[in-house]
Amino acid sequence: MATTLDPQKKPKDQPLTTSSITVAQESFSKRFGKTFLQGGTVVAFVLLVIFFFSMRPDVFLSFTNVRNILYQVSILAIIACAQTLVMVVGDFDLSVGAISSLAGSVTGALMIAEMPMWPAIMVGLLVGLGIGVFNGLMIAYLNLSAFVATLATMTSVVGLAFLVTEGTTLFQFPEAFNELGQGRLFEIPMPVYFAVIISLIIWLTLKYTTLGRAWHAVGGNQEVSRLSGVNVRRARFLAFALAGLISAIGGILLAARLGSASAIQGEDNMMFSVAAVFLGMTILKSGMANLAGTMIGVGIIGVMSNGFNILGVNSYVQQVVTGLIIILAVTLSSLKNRER
Repeated sequence: MATTLDPQKKPKDQPLTTSSITVAQESFSKRFGKTFLQGGTVVAFVLLVIFFFSMRPDVFLSFTNVRNILYQVSILAIIACAQTLVMVVGDFDLSVGAISSLAGSVTGALMIAEMPMWPAIMVGLLVGLGIGVFNGLMIAYLNLSAFVATLATMTSVVGLAFLVTEGTTLFQFPEAFNELGQGRLFEIPMPVYFAVIISLIIWLTLKYTTLGRAWHAVGGNQEVSRLSGVNVRRARFLAFALAGLISAIGGILLAARLGSASAIQGEDNMMFSVAAVFLGMTILKSGMANLAGTMIGVGIIGVMSNGFNILGVNSYVQQVVTGLIIILAVTLSSLKNRER
């Protein structure tokens, strides 16, 4: 005789087994891993702020110190904007720091030679743009490796900077020029305003313009972008050209901030800009370079450097920690790409 199921009766709950518990644990581990990869950079930034504030609550979050942090990272933020543009299209630029040094040195040398300030600044900007154009031509149109091409450019540009400065440090710039890097508006240093303006322009360009969408498409897949009608070579060329120009702005402002110019004063910014971009790449699910993430990376570097200085940590220890952070940033970015 056939049996019927009573619709009012609910099936009994299945008992938990070792396999179901294991599956649940693995699912939780995967969710936690994805959350950590995506939010780890923000969490790291918050934890750094909390740590240094707990160590020196009387100093760290004071207005004066926060202003100092912004002042310290303003030039790095500008250079990191340049690096972000290049890395959005899937390339890499080792010459941004050298370009900034040469632009600052050329501008300073021309002013010492009694050229008016603004024409000297324009020449410095053109120098940066010219080197960016040269990089773009080699990489986008001659199909050279971005790493090799910009490494060669970096070496040559550093040599040019030493020639311009004659191996010395240039100083005694006009007071009006120094005000660009040392002046304040509403108690906030001028380089901070320049960094904010440039960051906003780059962010708006990446998010809302056809060129920005083309850059993102090229960075995602060059071949698909080409088949979709995107001029891949032009997009890569413009990214390197603008990176050169932005790097020159950073270098000129750095010379104004320091009141001097030398062939090596921008060399650390290349390494730190790369670290900032890699740290920021974990923010998006796509794992691609993005300006918002880059700025968080810049903030991490600035907070860490400032906090160590307040605590009196040896500068050599800071270099070791910075290197470890770069390794961690690259590792997180690589893991993020595997999740895609």
